[in-house]
Amino acid sequence: MILDDYGALYGEALSLAGIAVPEETLLYRAAGEVLEMAIAYHGDGFAFLHSGDRVNALAAFAYGLGWLDAGSYLGLLEPSSTHPPQTVDACIPESQDYHLEEKTHRYRRMLDAALAAVEAAADEASPLHAGAGEFYSAARTWYAEGAEYLDAGDRVAALARFSYGYAWLDAGIRAGLFRITGDRGLFTV
Repeated sequence: MILDDYGALYGEALSLAGIAVPEETLLYRAAGEVLEMAIAYHGDGFAFLHSGDRVNALAAFAYGLGWLDAGSYLGLLEPSSTHPPQTVDACIPESQDYHLEEKTHRYRRMLDAALAAVEAAADEASPLHAGAGEFYSAARTWYAEGAEYLDAGDRVAALARFSYGYAWLDAGIRAGLFRITGDRGLFTV
């Protein structure tokens, strides 16, 4: 799949997405924030793509799809669907090679630090505590996959996975699953 098609897949998923919880509930605001983030990163991704910044376009598309999928998994958004990172031919020009290298390694460091900077917010007896564990595990899994791809020299696949996994942590914080115990600057709060 080429990067333009990845953005189109994201747009199609967004066009189907809606808030799944009633407006008068406490979770409606969280659902709105999650959907707002997904919409914003779709726009950002295409702005980057149209300006020729394919590295940031890729990161924005993967990050935004992570927000969309995390919101769906939380039950805040419908339909319930997932769009995990796939093989994307981002066609990064040689002139952006340094940018890809720097951003991929920076996102790896940031996601690693973010994973160490959160803990479950809910009591252990709450289903939300178990949910925090699932979200943490998802972010950790995408981090590990990204690291494997990076070690194998595939920076495009690595960046997509680091970005996608990061979104699961950020969405988990917005939904109240996590408490930030470290650097708040690592998160979109």
